[in-house]
Amino acid sequence: MNDSPPSGQVVAVARDDAHRFSKPTRESITLIAGFGVEGDAHAGATVKHRSRAARDAAAPNLRQVHLIHEELFEQMRPRGHGIEPGAMGENVTTSGVDLLALPRGTRLVLGDDAIIEITGLRNPCSQINGLSKGLMKELVYVDDAGETVRLAGVMSIVVAGGIVRPGDGIRVILPAHGHEPLQAV
Repeated sequence: MNDSPPSGQVVAVARDDAHRFSKPTRESITLIAGFGVEGDAHAGATVKHRSRAARDAAAPNLRQVHLIHEELFEQMRPRGHGIEPGAMGENVTTSGVDLLALPRGTRLVLGDDAIIEITGLRNPCSQINGLSKGLMKELVYVDDAGETVRLAGVMSIVVAGGIVRPGDGIRVILPAHGHEPLQAV
């Protein structure tokens, strides 16, 4: 697929067929091009997030696969938030890739075959506080420059399908159009 060595690793994968906040981890997930994670409530060509679907059910689904970096969990532990893979509703927990710094349109090769394209930042809702009280203010805040900072991972679409498992490598393919910062989707 790509001769460059992996720059990161898949730590865990998760999916849930119901709209619950957390997702159980699995031995593997199957990504389907243009659709998302097979068997996941958020899979589909059009938006599946409940509040977004209520506004415009025909809108394209830019949130087919949710990724969070394991390093965020390590940052949150000393602040009293014990978070495990899948707990924040992500499909793929990563390590070794600075997801939040990637430009829009970056493609990630997960394992041997699956390719996703980063569409933007996750904009979490207050349900996160149900996981751990006060977590929302740790994950979304306004910095000293007045900019909103979002740390709750990135969203993506599936470009090429495949099976993804913990331990799979992650290869980063930056877009040719240059660096377009991620915005909330």
